[in-house]
Amino acid sequence: MTEMDQPEERPASVRRMGRLTEPADEDLLTYGGYLAVPELLALQRLRSDPPVHDELLFITVHQAYELWFKQLIFELESIRDRLIDGDAERARHYLTRVHAIERVLIEHIEVLETMTPQDFLEFRSLLSPASGFQSAQFREVEFISGLKDRRYLRELAATPEEVERLKRRMDEPTVWDGFVALLESNGLPMPEDDEGARRDSLLQIAREPKRAPLFGVAERLLDHDEAFAEWRYRHVLMVEREIGAKEGTGGSAGVEYLRSTLHKRFFPELWGLRSHL
Repeated sequence: MTEMDQPEERPASVRRMGRLTEPADEDLLTYGGYLAVPELLALQRLRSDPPVHDELLFITVHQAYELWFKQLIFELESIRDRLIDGDAERARHYLTRVHAIERVLIEHIEVLETMTPQDFLEFRSLLSPASGFQSAQFREVEFISGLKDRRYLRELAATPEEVERLKRRMDEPTVWDGFVALLESNGLPMPEDDEGARRDSLLQIAREPKRAPLFGVAERLLDHDEAFAEWRYRHVLMVEREIGAKEGTGGSAGVEYLRSTLHKRFFPELWGLRSHL
C-alpha cells in the first residue's frame, strides 16, 4: 500500500455509532452536558425577597432527597423483579445499595439541623400550603416496599400524573411479594391465609444452613426497613427541633402526625420472626 493509499487516521473521540465522522466542537460531550448541570443548578429558585440565607440549603437538601427517592424506587423495582425471578444474590446486592443510600438520607438531616429555628422562620411562611407530606416519590418508596395506603391517593396535593403513578403502585407487586415468590420457588409455602405456615417457612430459612442465602436476603430487607424507620425517627426530632408543636405548613398536625408514623414497618413478619426463634 502506498502512502497515498493509506486511510486517514482520525481520533477515536470522533467515532459515532460505529463509523467515523468529522470532529465538531459542539458535538463533544462535556461533564456539565452529560449531567445537565446548568439545568440542575437553575432549579434552586428562592421565594424570599430579599433572599434568606438558609432557604437555599432547605431547597437543595429536599431536592437531593427527591433525587435519592428516584434512585431508591429504581433499585426497589429491580429488587422486586430479581426476587420474582429467583435471583437472590442480585437482589441482596441491590438491597445493600439501598441501605447505603438510606444512610446518606439520614446524614442529610444533620445538615438541615445546622439551620436554627430562627433561620427557618425567616422563610417558613413562604412554603405554605406546600408540605413534605405531598412527596409522591416518598409514597412510592412506601408502596413498593409493601406499605400501601389508598388514603394518600385522596390526601396528596399531587398532579394527575403523580396520582396515576401511585395508583399503579397500589396495583403492582411489592418487594415483599417478590420475597414471598422467592421462598415459594424454593419449596417454602407462603399461603396468604395461613400465618402459621408462613412462620414455619421463615423459621426454616433462619434455622437451616442450606437456606442461608434466603435468610441473607431477609436480613437485607430488614436493613432497608430499619434504616427507613431510623430516618423517620431522626426526621421527627429534626422537625420538633425546628418548629416545636406548630402545625405543619400543609395543614397537618406537624410533629404529632410524624410521631404517629414511627410504628410503620415494611416487613412485620420478619420482625415478628425474632419472637419465635
